[in-house]
Parts: sequence; structure tokens; C-alpha cells
Amino acid sequence: MRAVVLVGGFGTRLRPLTLSIPKPMLPVGHRPIVENVIRMLAAAGIDEVVLGLGFKPEPFVEAFPDGVCAGIPLHYAVEPEPLDTAGAIRFAAEHAGINETFVVVNGDVLTDLNISALIAFHKDRGAQATMHLTPVDDPSAYGVAVIDDLGQVQRFVEKPAPGTAPSNLINAGTYVVEPSVLRRIATGRKVSIEREIFPLIVDDGGLYALATNDYWIDAGRPEPYLQANLDMIDAVRRSAFAPAIEAGAKVDPSAIVRHSLISAGALVEAGADIKDSVILAGAIIRQGAVVHGSIVMGEVGNGASITDTIVGATGSVVPGVTLVHALVPDPTLL
Repeated sequence: MRAVVLVGGFGTRLRPLTLSIPKPMLPVGHRPIVENVIRMLAAAGIDEVVLGLGFKPEPFVEAFPDGVCAGIPLHYAVEPEPLDTAGAIRFAAEHAGINETFVVVNGDVLTDLNISALIAFHKDRGAQATMHLTPVDDPSAYGVAVIDDLGQVQRFVEKPAPGTAPSNLINAGTYVVEPSVLRRIATGRKVSIEREIFPLIVDDGGLYALATNDYWIDAGRPEPYLQANLDMIDAVRRSAFAPAIEAGAKVDPSAIVRHSLISAGALVEAGADIKDSVILAGAIIRQGAVVHGSIVMGEVGNGASITDTIVGATGSVVPGVTLVHALVPDPTLL
């Protein structure tokens, strides 16, 4: 079975990190998000992954020059223009010649879902499409489903107003889809699977959903992206783990590192204090700098202090300054 992984988004919510790298190529646990996704698919027996590409396809090709990731062959489907979720799925599937049941995954979703169980559920129900659902406290930012005892979706509401959601079970971004669904997706324009296609399938009685309590996180925003990394060292994942300090990171013995990830290629100088943070490849934390609750790709100067701050690859925090809830550089000024 093949899978389509949607990785064509712009990653605007993760700027300035995504000014230099596409969101799915940002590391979680020292591996690109997309590699984490593909490893999950490989565990379910997926034998080819189609990457639905749009924004900055070059980094994906450069990262996997032999066209293989986690032992799985890759097929690149580069959209000529943004086509939204359903349009991207149809374009990628047809580009790769998919003509049988396939899996679709949003490229910024990290989960311990048993994909094989989702596929089996889909086949058992004879569904046109099946989605994974997960419970959340506030479903207003997501697509919300109401299901019956057999898992048939009775209603699907995309991003309901706060307090109006019909349930707390949200679309978790992993689907099993029949090729017949592709014919329902118009070509030549943007088409949303959540707003246009799922409601059509609900009307036909062909949309099913499997709700689970498996680990799940949407790493497309700064707070959950940071959390997704910290989860990799906190042993909360069933299927993934990463060392706090990756081999190849240079950390001075006098630096204090607490509950943080530091990737190969990063430099942490003497007396630095790092807590609840992610220090990515190429980052430089200068002598005596304090980094708490932050994500750093660039440089934090001598004696500077940053809290809940994101420093992009071109960002530089000047020595001695104190920043809280800052973006460096500020994307709104670029």
C-alpha cells in the first residue's frame, strides 16, 4: 500500500524558523518531522510514500538524494500552484498513478497511531474514506466529527466557533482513502477535503472514523513544536525516543542543560544555562547566555537572556539583552 504525505504548506505559524527551511523538514527528536512520519508509515507496511510538495521542494530532494527515507522509496509530486488539501491529495495520487486504497497523512502530525489498525477498520466498514480522530479540550481550531457506535460519521464541522462544537473528537490528520474519492475532487482550483469533500462523503454514508487516545500532536505551531521535541526525551511516546544531546553537539562542560534537546552541529559555550528548550543544528549559545523555553537556530550572544523566544537561522540576539516572547528576526518586519 502507498501513502501520500502532504508537505506543501508555507509554515507561516512557525516563522522565523520556516524562513530558511520548510516546516516538515524541521527536526523533532533530531530527525525531520517528515522522517518521523515516514517511519510511522513504514511500521505499518507502507511500501512507497508520495510527498505532495509545493513550497520549497528542493530541501526535501537534497535531504533524500537517493529518493529513499527510512527505507521507503519516495515519489515527489510538486504542485504547480497551491491546491489546498483535497486538491493536493488528488494531484499527488494521480501524479504517482495511485489506483487502489491508500493512506494520507498531514506532514506536521506526529502520532503513535497504529496505522495498520486504521486500515483494517476502513476495510471492515467498507468505507469510502476513514479518518483518525483524537479528543482535545478545545476543538474549535480543528475539524470536528460526530460518529455513531459503528464509527460512521454523522456530521463533520470544520473549525466550529468556540463553544459550538458537536463533540471533542477532532480530525487528527491521518486518513485511509479509496481512489473513487479522487473523482469527487475538482481540478483547476483549490479544494478543501475538510470543507468540501468530507461533507459530501458524509451525505453518502461513506465516511467513517476511528477515535483513539494514542499520542498525537500537531507540530505546526511553536508551542506544540517545542513540546513535540521535549516529548521525545520524556518517554511519553510509545514508538519514538531521542537523546537529549545528540552526538556531534558541542556543549562546554560548565554549561547547565536541563530538560532540553541539543542537536549535532550546535555550539553551547561555557556558563550557558539552557532549560526546556530546543537548540537546533547551527545554533550558537554564547558564554553565560540564558535560554529558557525557547527554540534556537541562530545565535544568542554573551550574557543574553531569552525566554519563550524563537531565534531563526539568521537571527542574532545581541549580548546582554533580555527578551521574552520574542521572534528573532521578527517576520512582520521582513
